[in-house]
Amino acid sequence: MALTGLQIQKLLPKTNCKECGSNTCLAFALKLASKKVELAKCPYASEEAKKIIGAASEPPVKGIKLGPDQKLKLGEETVLYRHEKTFVHQTLLAININDTDPPDYIEETLGLIKGYNLERVGETYTVDMIAVTQKGDDIENFAGLAKKAWEIVHRPLVIRSPDVKALREAGQAVSGSHSVLASVTMETADELTEIAVENKHVLAVTAPNLDGIIALSAKLKKDGFNDLMLHFQTHSLAEQFQVNSIARRMALRANEKSLGYASLTFLDSGDFTDDIVLAFNEIIKYGGICVLPSFDPAQLVALMTLRLNIYTDPQNPIQVDPKPYPIGEPKKDSPVFLTTNFSLTYFIVAGEIENSGISAWLIVPQCEGMSVLTAWAAGKFSGPSIAKSIKEMGFEEQVTTREIVIPGYVAQISGELEESLPGWKVLVGPQEAADIESFVNLKFK
Repeated sequence: MALTGLQIQKLLPKTNCKECGSNTCLAFALKLASKKVELAKCPYASEEAKKIIGAASEPPVKGIKLGPDQKLKLGEETVLYRHEKTFVHQTLLAININDTDPPDYIEETLGLIKGYNLERVGETYTVDMIAVTQKGDDIENFAGLAKKAWEIVHRPLVIRSPDVKALREAGQAVSGSHSVLASVTMETADELTEIAVENKHVLAVTAPNLDGIIALSAKLKKDGFNDLMLHFQTHSLAEQFQVNSIARRMALRANEKSLGYASLTFLDSGDFTDDIVLAFNEIIKYGGICVLPSFDPAQLVALMTLRLNIYTDPQNPIQVDPKPYPIGEPKKDSPVFLTTNFSLTYFIVAGEIENSGISAWLIVPQCEGMSVLTAWAAGKFSGPSIAKSIKEMGFEEQVTTREIVIPGYVAQISGELEESLPGWKVLVGPQEAADIESFVNLKFK
């Protein structure tokens, strides 16, 4: 049961020492109640407080960390729907290789995974993990493949085998990588727990149905091992959607701790389109790790773009710093363009200016990450506010030109911008970024 701020305050030392970063114990208690801080920030909390508050403040979905630096994170979700607050840790994408795959294919795939990156809105995205699946009966070969994948790509693995001995060998081969051992059953739980503890890995538990998974995860948690994931055995898109939704709802709304873990899913429908639809469902409906059957750049672009949209904080849109940006190698008399600091808008406009073949300046005022029309409607993209930003940037001293191109959708601000920027002439540009090249050819070439 969640504790209120006042209930938490009664358990705190009430010294108002400020060492936690809050001015009073009550302020700290309120932050604890809203899960904005951890109790560990209080240096004087009693053991009783740690026990009671720790249990109450534990997120409904257990957080886990993967990789040698433990930078890959899953879990810690607190809402069912993104608009309620935000989703915290995005679905991780992994590429599967089998121990029975040809050596040349394995080498090529590992090289492609290592070298792959996607740049979008100023961020670089890579394949998060590699899954290694045992399909043959050579344990040494399987363990060698896990070690090879780890040494070449140096990213955490999902190690999948029904054979405990194979998992032991592979787990030891990549000890300390903080990888995932899949998939643990009631019969193999005790042995695999020892392996996971010894080599610092996470366990993915599985069973034919939710009742079996609940029983198994509850057993392992009671035994003292809580770095778990859930591998649901679903056989259709509808079942996958339903089971993912039920598990998350039970964890968040019914406080069912046995289902409060991130999930692991292996995709291998045999059809490219079906796999991508299943992967879309995982990203949209609470997937933890989604293992794709093979490396396909076209598939990855679609999945990473969707994931970026889903896991962007709706209350804190991605934005770039407000300042003048040089496109190409602009001089003091080069053209000047204007847009907002919403990342997607900025990178689209900057890309189109670059594609037009000219060097120019792109002015980006502070618009709180809003798009052009949204910022204008909110009063964040007006003539006076833009002029104020330009003056604060000292941009007028950087250039000799006194012409600025504004987005066509806000042509109505041209007059007030000229009034707010004496000596400047405002040119109304195209409404769509795709038309910037033809606009440049007409006005500047």
